[in-house]
Amino acid sequence: MDGVELTGLIKKIDVLKERVEAARPLLNKSILEAIDIEYTYDSNRIEGNTLTLRETDIIINKGLTIGGKSMREHLEANNHYEAILYIRDLIKDKVLISEKLIKDIHSIILRGIDRENAGKYRSLPVAISGSRHVPPQPWNVPKLMENLALWIKEDLDNLHPVIFAAEVHERIATIHPFIDGNGRTSRLVMNMILLQKGYTITNIPGDTENRIAYYNALEKCNINDDKSDFFLLIAGYVHQSLKKLIQLLGEE
Repeated sequence: MDGVELTGLIKKIDVLKERVEAARPLLNKSILEAIDIEYTYDSNRIEGNTLTLRETDIIINKGLTIGGKSMREHLEANNHYEAILYIRDLIKDKVLISEKLIKDIHSIILRGIDRENAGKYRSLPVAISGSRHVPPQPWNVPKLMENLALWIKEDLDNLHPVIFAAEVHERIATIHPFIDGNGRTSRLVMNMILLQKGYTITNIPGDTENRIAYYNALEKCNINDDKSDFFLLIAGYVHQSLKKLIQLLGEE
């Protein structure tokens, strides 16, 4: 990847962010809800949830059940939406990212799904299906997460927010600290950072093409120790999400 391409994209993102800031008084509950439900739908879809966008909305807003869909899929929709509302509340209180916060987000993600492991680091070795990356052994996870939390505090203002958010996402995904829910948790933490810095929720579409590109970029981070493609990919999604928000606000 050409670093010039990423630099150019970051400049475009900065321009769009200024436009979003100027239009922020137009941002209302209905727009935020639509963004959060679409993000819930896509983030769960990446992990194999088969609910449609409409079904996700019905479950969250109407409290109804969808015939032919598992209870787990219903819980994943409600839990993820609750996790978004949780990080939005934390941002209002200017809560900093910590190990406890990451565990709390994970606990919401797996609420009612896996009581034994929700909010707890894994105690077993794991393998990631379809990936050559071997996550760290469980006894290394607590120290790695402690180091990550320290790094977040030290580098919070040293990197561009988009790069910083992508880096935190990648580090959590690589450590793979939980038995399940690592992807959703790492994306939520990434988005908490972006929201703290004045960006909108960044959505990674859950269709096959985007999912494969996302997984391939993560794989390159792990196998080749090259994060450039992943940074460019996330920056591209940030750019798309800002453009979409500007359209929703009627400012384009």
